[in-house]
Amino acid sequence: MAFFLRFSGQAEAEPTVADPLVPSHVPFSSDLAGQNPIALKMTVDLPPSKPPISRRRFLSAGLYAGAGLALYSGEIERHWIEVTRRDIFVPGLPEAFDGFRVAHLSDIHMDEYTEPFLVRDAVDHINRLHPDAVFLTGDFVTRELLPKRLSIGPAWQCASILDKLECPRRYAVLGNHDVMVGAPEVTQALTDNHISVLRNASLPIERPGGRFWVAGVDDPVKGKPDPDTAIPPSIRNVSGEPIVLLCHAPDYADKLLTFSAGPSVAFMLSGHTHGGQVRLPLMMPLFLPPLGRKYVEGWYRIGATQLYVNRGLGTVGFPVRFACPPEITLHTLRKA
Repeated sequence: MAFFLRFSGQAEAEPTVADPLVPSHVPFSSDLAGQNPIALKMTVDLPPSKPPISRRRFLSAGLYAGAGLALYSGEIERHWIEVTRRDIFVPGLPEAFDGFRVAHLSDIHMDEYTEPFLVRDAVDHINRLHPDAVFLTGDFVTRELLPKRLSIGPAWQCASILDKLECPRRYAVLGNHDVMVGAPEVTQALTDNHISVLRNASLPIERPGGRFWVAGVDDPVKGKPDPDTAIPPSIRNVSGEPIVLLCHAPDYADKLLTFSAGPSVAFMLSGHTHGGQVRLPLMMPLFLPPLGRKYVEGWYRIGATQLYVNRGLGTVGFPVRFACPPEITLHTLRKA
């Protein structure tokens, strides 16, 4: 007992040595387990908590973000023309055409949302590229719920702007909207403005030392395409005279191979899809029309045939583009 009292008294008399690892303001408690100092209470200063965001502030932020996205996709990217340059290696291409440059434009959709200044801007872009030929793959106008006669005017307006192209070699096919508006009327507007319209037909492009053929088929969605008429036996698989085909709808490339003329096509150019028009991350493109759901944009190879799908200039349904700007493609033909 004396020892215990002496030990206790000594313990009470000894000065407390501060642990350098424990803040000096931390209190110890000896009120647990029979006055043994085994319980440690520590006070921690936490930063003040922020009040939760209110529903009103959350909705306001969403509205601002949505307005910004609408402004960008509707007024900035929709008018932001991108020029894509690509070399196309064509088997049998004559030496005279090695380096021949083709400007490719599609889906203007005049009048619905495409303003005249945007078409003029596209023409200016093409003129600065100095191509050897211009290929236009359809949908110059848009078929709306209005009477057809009201869409004929935009066809003439579009064609008159395209007539400002400085390149004299201009070839076109019709798209599904052109056929719905009126194939004869749209064709006349284009031909009267010095654009050759190929409806199941073909024409040679010639230079001293060689030639190749540009063929075009009627729109596969609303028209009556006939590759065997467009590419007659007399020009198929002629050595040193490759065939380039214009066809509005890209997915027709698979059916093309079932025709006798199909395997003779070295290169096919299409549009129709607008590249999907709106491409959100981890999601399918928003705009995928019939016969435009497999080959959406860019370059493909189907058997021996190469295919390029242009994203187009205009829009349909709604005047927006996102992660999918309008496109002019400059194809440089190379001898394979």
